[in-house]
Amino acid sequence: MNRTYGIAGVTAVILATVLVGALGLRISRTTSDFYVASRTVAPRLNACAVSGEYLSAASFLGVAGLVLAQGVDMLWFPIGYTAGFLVLLAFVAAPLRRSGAYTLPDFAEARLQSRAVRRVAAVLVVGIGWLYLLPQLRGAGLTLRLLTGAPGWLGGLLVAAVVTAAVAAGGMRSITFVQAFQYWVKLTALLVPAVFLLLAWRAGHAPAPVWDDRPVFHRATEVRVDRPLTLTVHEPVRVTATGAVDGRPVHAAPLRLGQGRHRIGTDTTLRFPAGARVPLPDRTPERTAPSSWARPLSADREQHGLYSTYGLILATFLGTMGLPHVVVRFYTSPDGRAARRTTVSVLGLLGAFYLLIPLYGTLGRLYAPDLLLTGDTDAAVLVLPGRLIGGVVGDLLGALVAGGACAAFLSTASGLTMSVAGVLAQDVLPTLGVRHFRLATLPAIAVPAAAAAVVSDLPVADAVGLAFAVSASSFCPLLVLGIWWRGLTPPGAIAGLLLGGGSALAAVTATIAGGARSGWMHTLLAWPAVWSVPVGFAAMILTSLATRDRVPPATAATMARLHLPEPTPPVAARRGWPGWGRP
Repeated sequence: MNRTYGIAGVTAVILATVLVGALGLRISRTTSDFYVASRTVAPRLNACAVSGEYLSAASFLGVAGLVLAQGVDMLWFPIGYTAGFLVLLAFVAAPLRRSGAYTLPDFAEARLQSRAVRRVAAVLVVGIGWLYLLPQLRGAGLTLRLLTGAPGWLGGLLVAAVVTAAVAAGGMRSITFVQAFQYWVKLTALLVPAVFLLLAWRAGHAPAPVWDDRPVFHRATEVRVDRPLTLTVHEPVRVTATGAVDGRPVHAAPLRLGQGRHRIGTDTTLRFPAGARVPLPDRTPERTAPSSWARPLSADREQHGLYSTYGLILATFLGTMGLPHVVVRFYTSPDGRAARRTTVSVLGLLGAFYLLIPLYGTLGRLYAPDLLLTGDTDAAVLVLPGRLIGGVVGDLLGALVAGGACAAFLSTASGLTMSVAGVLAQDVLPTLGVRHFRLATLPAIAVPAAAAAVVSDLPVADAVGLAFAVSASSFCPLLVLGIWWRGLTPPGAIAGLLLGGGSALAAVTATIAGGARSGWMHTLLAWPAVWSVPVGFAAMILTSLATRDRVPPATAATMARLHLPEPTPPVAARRGWPGWGRP
């Protein structure tokens, strides 16, 4: 990728983000503007904003990288990400808007009349938000490293600075315009290069990728290894190496790597001939397995393919409704009907985007198999225009893709920072309104920025999948039972949040920290939704049944508010319904 063009593309997106955000800043005046845009966002604009913040670095970079590395079974990610909005539409969208809340802890307290439930919910919102911010900042570091060669932490720091300024300045009103704009930037950044990439692929008469076999270098390819790794070679291959191989220094020397393991030193360059099969690092043995989406009992993905597939499906299908940065957008709708219309539009916008992602993963397996060797599979979307097309056109398309990647992590990081700062401002700094909201943006982004500098080897989409698992195990039971079951009690809600969400959060923390690396223990921790979601539901139901006398006295009135259609605006304002007549 041409660095000058790439930097220009990223800079253009950042400047455009600042300018669009300034539009919202000019009309953000009240506390309600900062938290929920005074609940006046129209469905079409809101749908674009929801899609803009939902399509994160995991969607733009990570899913294509997983398709490149592990095959078409990774298409469960975009399917789950999109289908989650169907569950949200059916069970949550309209009642949640009618609750009149600003945040998920607001809803928990209003429904159950308990400060204790609110505090537990606030902790989980912050935990999910920080966990979701990690891959956004990692994606920023990866993009900046490819563009400039700068260290990865610098990209995360740059995004943190831009997001802090945008969120603190204009709040939800400003971020709404920014995220809607960035959705169309991301769609354009994928669609336009995709057309050129397909034309180049057809013109080059390249073969279709073979998913059930180890990928092949279709061209002579030079790979630079920036950290020590051990390669497993299944078929002898001749390479030209400069650096250190098997502990011996070499300089532009032809070598024959025989079958077995070979140690490659730091800053070593290997040149593979066309037709050589790609040797893969020992640290990711699951990437050598063939695609198995149609054979879920096959012995890949840590030997427990069926379990991990169901864990991914449950996490993505049920986790969407509990993501704080997604849920908060429904509070900005004028009423429940507008919230439903927003959700339907989001399904169409997400579908258009996710049709393009598998194409990049597929072409990456043909034209960028070296990313499997270095472990930088998340970079497939960024490098393909230069690999297939090259020249000025390739540089321009690369700049467009780089700008889209920048929009991806900026928009999602903005939404997450907005939701976490809202909770921190209300539950930690509760007295000074907008002033404390602005102060809360600093810890909201600073903590994950510091963690991202430490956790650098977790694939972007995998990290987001972990956040979905925590969300599905905590807020999915709380929202579904809180909206549809009168018998939910505060002790039941706390038990479900702690046992379901808390156990899932502990599991994913252990996964990120590198606890168990193989066997059933690793599988249970890396895909906890299979057991943590039922635990969350069971704990809430059983504890609530055991504490029937603790059902809040205003439950009937609260349930009526959640499920009855809103009256017309004049009647609502006269009766003091939430969202009507507020500044």
